[in-house]
Amino acid sequence: VNGLKINGTNNTFPEDVRLALLSIYSLVFIIGTLASTATAVSIVNSNVRSVTTMAVVNLILVHYIFLLTVPFRIHYYVARQWSLSYSFCKVVSATIHGHMLIAFIFYVIILVIRNISYFKRVDKLEFYRKLHALAVSVTIWIVIIILIPVTFHMYGTQETNNNQCFHFGQEVKNKYKAKVLNYVISGVILLTVSGLTSCQVYILGRVLWKHRSTACSHQEFWAQLKSLLFILVMLVCFLPYHMFRIYYVSNYDKAMENKNEVFLAMTALSCFDMLIFLGKNTCITCSVKHCI
Repeated sequence: VNGLKINGTNNTFPEDVRLALLSIYSLVFIIGTLASTATAVSIVNSNVRSVTTMAVVNLILVHYIFLLTVPFRIHYYVARQWSLSYSFCKVVSATIHGHMLIAFIFYVIILVIRNISYFKRVDKLEFYRKLHALAVSVTIWIVIIILIPVTFHMYGTQETNNNQCFHFGQEVKNKYKAKVLNYVISGVILLTVSGLTSCQVYILGRVLWKHRSTACSHQEFWAQLKSLLFILVMLVCFLPYHMFRIYYVSNYDKAMENKNEVFLAMTALSCFDMLIFLGKNTCITCSVKHCI
């Protein structure tokens, strides 16, 4: 079967694309769940007043919410048709976009806080009380909950048939506001990642120059290396999608939807980010509460 037949018409669904998406989401579900759970268990006794710890805890929660929807994507690519409601299709589709954007926000928070700590020469920035950390987290999630209906309303208003899902490209083509929103989001992410990358390379360069041949024996080096790994997650998972997204929105073609889905699936690989805390010289080795 080289294509997906829906309601008597042959909708192009290349087998290589289907297998690629199935493989990516299967790996994301298995590895993402294990890595997030392992980090969550390790972080239980950490300092919850730390701004970075607060961001990591919320990042894990974002991953969990997204991972709950991944089995439905896997089932879709196995069964080759969507057997649930169209509204739920929109929810699952919006979730991956929400996951990408919210995870990006928390990456920025983590990196900015770590950079401030470096330049101010303090071990970590903390809230005065645990209640303050909880209040900030709740505020962030309230904003997120307000934005979800906006995303849900933006896409999928032109229902085609109930057996197909995740094909909302026509909406971008026909809606000027949706097109502008995509340009703004992609532009902001590209510029922000570029700025953070430059800053992190500069900081790491200073640390290497300071310690030189003994850099690997200093915790400061490993702390900055972890920050660089978060940068690499964004470079690998987010940049390809948003670079393609600008081209896709500007030159929309039905045949490009499958490529867009593959690039979008790559953003889900950011669920692997908790592996940063699970290797040598990372948080499991010296305990999460001392490393993040």
